[in-house]
Amino acid sequence: MLTEEARRRGAEQLVRAERERKAIPQLSKTFPNIEIADAYRIQDLWAEAKIAAGVGVAGHKIGLTSRAMQMASKMTEPDYGRIFDNAIYNDGAQIPAASFLKPRLEVELAFIMGEDLEGPGKRIYDVMRATELVVPALEIIDYRTEVPRAITDTIADNAAFGAIVVGGRSIRPMDVDIRWVGATLSKNGIIEESGVSAAIMGHPAAGIAWLVNKLHAVGAKLTKGQIVLAGSFTRPVDIAARDVIHADYGPLGAIGVSFL
Repeated sequence: MLTEEARRRGAEQLVRAERERKAIPQLSKTFPNIEIADAYRIQDLWAEAKIAAGVGVAGHKIGLTSRAMQMASKMTEPDYGRIFDNAIYNDGAQIPAASFLKPRLEVELAFIMGEDLEGPGKRIYDVMRATELVVPALEIIDYRTEVPRAITDTIADNAAFGAIVVGGRSIRPMDVDIRWVGATLSKNGIIEESGVSAAIMGHPAAGIAWLVNKLHAVGAKLTKGQIVLAGSFTRPVDIAARDVIHADYGPLGAIGVSFL
C-alpha cells in the first residue's frame, strides 16, 4: 500500500505524461508495492487535477470485460475509468492523432442514462430500466505509461481512456436485443475486426451493473445524462495519422472518422 504522498506523485507523473505526450515508466515499477486500491486513488487524484483545470466528467468507461483480457491482465473482474467532456467526438470527426501517445480503437456500445442509478445489488434489468438510449460508439484507448503494463498501471492511467466517438442510430434499450448487436471495424478500407456485443460479459448491460455496484462501494453512482461505455466487443486496432476508420453496426448505422 502506498502513502498518500506517493499516490499524489503518481498522479502528477500521469498529468505530465498526458501534457507532454511522452510515456512515463510504469507506476508498478516506480512504486513496486502499489495495490489496486492505490491505483484507483491515483486515478481519482488525476481526475481531480483535470476537473480543477476546467474539464468535466461526462461519464464512465468499463474495461477488461472479456475473459480473455482479464486473463491477460491477471484480473478476475473488469476495471473502470472516467470519460471527460473534452474527449468526446461525433461521427465524421477529423481527430488529431498527435493528441494521443499510442492510440488504438475499440468497438463498443454507449449507454446514456435516463435516471440516476445507485448500488448495491443492481442487475442487468435495473440498468436497462434506467437507460434512456443506447448508441454505437468507438473508444480510443491510449497509454500514458510504457509497456508491458500491470493491471495497476492500467487502472491508475484512467483505464487507458483516450477519447470516445459517438454516432450511428440511437435506440431505446428495448428496441432490439442488444446482446446481438454486431459490428465490423475497417481501417483504410480493410475490415480489421468484427464482433457481437454478447461478448461483453454475456450482455453489454452486465458490466454497467457491475460498475454501479463498485461505485456504491466508494460512495458514487451513475447520474442522469451520463455516458457509460460498456466495454469492447472487438480487439483493439492500432491507429495513426492519415488512417480512415469505418465501423458498421448494420441496422444501428455506422461511424466514420479520420485521423490527421
